[in-house]
Amino acid sequence: MNVINKKIVGDNGQEISIETGKLAKQAHGSVEIRQGDTVLIATVVSDYKAGENIDFLPLTVDYREKFASSGRFPGGFLKREARPSDYEILISRLIDRAIRPLFPSDYHANTMVTVTLMSADDKVMPDTLACLAASCAIMVSDIPFQGPVSEVRVGRINGEYVINPNQQDLLVCDMDMIIAATEKDIMMVEGEMNEISEKEMAEAIIFAHKAIKKHCAVQKELEAAAGKTTKREYCHEDSDEELYNAIKTFSFAKVQDVARSASSKEVRSESFNKILADCLETLTEEQIAKSFLIKQYYGKVKKEAVRRVILDDKIRLDGRKTNEVRDIWSEVNYLPSPHGSAVFTRGETQSLTTITLGTKMDEQSIDGAVFQASKRFILHYNFPSFSTGEAYPYRGVGRREVGHGNLAQRSLEKALQADFPYTIRVVSDILESNGSSSMATVCAGSLALMDAGVPMKGGVSGIAMGLITDDNGNYAILSDILGDEDHLGDMDFKVAGTSKGITACQMDIKIDGLSEELLIEALTQARAGREYILNEMNKTMSVSNADLKPHTPRIVEVKIDKEFIGAVIGPGGKIIQGLQKETNTTITIEEVGDCGVVQIFANNKNDIDRALQIVKGIASKPQVGEIYEGTIKNIMDFGAFVEILPGKEGLLHISEIDWKRIPTMEGIFTQGEKVQVKLLEIDGKTGKMKLSKKALMPRPENTENKG
Repeated sequence: MNVINKKIVGDNGQEISIETGKLAKQAHGSVEIRQGDTVLIATVVSDYKAGENIDFLPLTVDYREKFASSGRFPGGFLKREARPSDYEILISRLIDRAIRPLFPSDYHANTMVTVTLMSADDKVMPDTLACLAASCAIMVSDIPFQGPVSEVRVGRINGEYVINPNQQDLLVCDMDMIIAATEKDIMMVEGEMNEISEKEMAEAIIFAHKAIKKHCAVQKELEAAAGKTTKREYCHEDSDEELYNAIKTFSFAKVQDVARSASSKEVRSESFNKILADCLETLTEEQIAKSFLIKQYYGKVKKEAVRRVILDDKIRLDGRKTNEVRDIWSEVNYLPSPHGSAVFTRGETQSLTTITLGTKMDEQSIDGAVFQASKRFILHYNFPSFSTGEAYPYRGVGRREVGHGNLAQRSLEKALQADFPYTIRVVSDILESNGSSSMATVCAGSLALMDAGVPMKGGVSGIAMGLITDDNGNYAILSDILGDEDHLGDMDFKVAGTSKGITACQMDIKIDGLSEELLIEALTQARAGREYILNEMNKTMSVSNADLKPHTPRIVEVKIDKEFIGAVIGPGGKIIQGLQKETNTTITIEEVGDCGVVQIFANNKNDIDRALQIVKGIASKPQVGEIYEGTIKNIMDFGAFVEILPGKEGLLHISEIDWKRIPTMEGIFTQGEKVQVKLLEIDGKTGKMKLSKKALMPRPENTENKG
C-alpha cells in the first residue's frame, strides 16, 4: 500500500492534510482530506471511451453529507440519507463550476466526481474543502485535467479579511464569499455581502487567490508523488476536415450577416436554421450522412462567426453597444390577491414575482447533517419550459433552479430591514427567458417586496455580464447578456446590489480563467449597468409602501419577562391554544435572551387587540395601588375571588365591598360579573392579594364599617 500524505499550512496556522493510496483504490482517483475533525473522501471515475454522438463533457458532481458525520440520525421514517438537500446541491454546483472548464474541450467521457463528508467539526465548514478534495482526486488520477484548482471562503471581520472563517465568525462577517481559482486565474466566485464596493470585492478575491496558490502548489506535489503527471490518451471526436471547411466556407459570412442584423431571438433562430438547411443542399450524400458532425461543425462555425462580429465590429446580436442594457418595463400590484406582486421585463426576459407574508410557524426548518436552522426569508425560482418556447413536462425542481433561487435570495435578503417580524416567501415565475432570469428575479423581487410593504434598505437591481475573448488578447465585456451571448461567451458574471453597494454575486468562467485586471474592469462596467436598471425600477417604485395591503394578515410582536413564558403557554399548551381559539389568532412564543418574544397574527385588528390584552395581562405583575377591572370567579360566604389579570386572582373580602355593613354575600354578585377593584396588598410570603371595592367609593360621613 503506497500511502502518500501532503499538508497545506495556511498563514493563520490552519493545517489541511491530504492523503491518497489508502481508501477507495478502485476509483480512478481518490483522496482523504482532513482539517480538525472534518474528514472528506473524494473520488473520481471516468469512462475510457466516450458515448456515441457526444460533443460535450457528461460530468456529474455529487456532494453528500453523512448524518453519522455529526453523530445524528436522519429525519423521516426510513432513517437513511435520501435525496440531496438544497445545501448539498449548492455545494455540488460550487465544485462543478470550478472544475468543469478545466477538462479539455474535446474530452467527452462520462465522468463522476463524488465528495462525501464522513466526519464533521463545527469549527471547520466542509464546503470550503469540497472543491480542494475534488481537484486532488482528479490530480492523482490519469484523467486529463488542466488543474489544479481550489476554493476558499473569504470573510471580513472589523475590516480584516479572513480565510475560511467558521460558522461563529461568519455571524460577525460583513461578507461571505467562496472563490475558486487555479494558480494563474480566477475560475468561480459566489457570495453575499453587506452593500460593499467593487474595490472591496476585488480585494477579497485577490486575497483569496493568494491562499489558493498554496493549495495548487501542494496538489502538484501530490500529483508527482502519485506518479500521475502523464495522463491517459483519448480520442473522443471524429473529424472530417473537408466537411468542416465546406460548412465554414458556405456559412461563416452568412452567419455574420445575421449576427449584424440586430434581430429578435425568434428571427435569429429561424435565420440560423435556414443557413444550415441551405448548407445541407450543397453537401454530398456521403457528407449528409454524417449528421452529428454537421451539427457539431455548424455550431462551431456559428460560435466563431458571432464572436468575431462582437470583437471586430463591436456589434452585438440585438444591435446594442457592449455596455448597453436592454429596454426595461415593470409594474407593481399586478395581482390582486397575493400580499405583494410585480412584473419585471428586460428585453425578452420576464419575471412575475409574488410575496406571501406569514408567521414564525411558516419558517422553513433546515435539518442537515451538520447544519440545523430555520429560515424566515424564502425565495423559490421556477423556470417552466414555455419561457423559452420549448415543450417538455415539468419534472420537479432541478439543480439550476435551486442555484438561481439561492443567488436571488442572497441578493434580496441583505437589503431587508432586520426588525420586520413576518416570515417572507418570494416566488419568481419566469414567463420569458433570454438571458439572466435570475437577475430579473432580483429586480422583480425587489419591486414586489416594496409593493407588499416590506421595509427595505433600498431597491435591489442585478445584471449579468459576459465576456468574449480570442487568442490574441482581444476581448469585449458585455453588459446584460442575451442567452445566445451566454452560450457563445466565456463568462457569466452576475452582480446584484443596492445604490450603496453589492449584496451578492456569482461568476462562472468557461475558459481557463479570468485575470484580476479583467475582473476589476467587469465589476466597474457592471456597476454602471446596475445603476441604470435601478433608476428604471425607481420610476415604478423607489420606496416600500408605508403599510401592508388591506388583505394582508397583521402581526404584533410584544416582549414579556422570561418568567411568564410558561404562564402564557399553560400546562400542555392549554392557555395558548385556548387563547388562539377564543381570539381567532395564531400566537407563537419563543425565548430570546432574557425575555420571551410573543407574535400575534390575525386577519383583523380587533382580534389582535383582544389577544394582546390577554397576553399582557398574563405577563403582568400586579401592582399594589393599581385599579383593575376584574371578573368574579367564585363566591364564598366570606367574600368573592376576583381575577384581576389572566390567571391571577385576589380575595375581595365581604368587609371590602362597601362602607356599610353587608351581612351576607347572597345576591351581591353573580359569577362572571365584572367589577372594579383596587389592589391593597400582596402577601410577601404567600403572594395572596387583598382587594377592595369600597376603596374606590367616597367614605360616607359618620358611617362606620361594622363588617
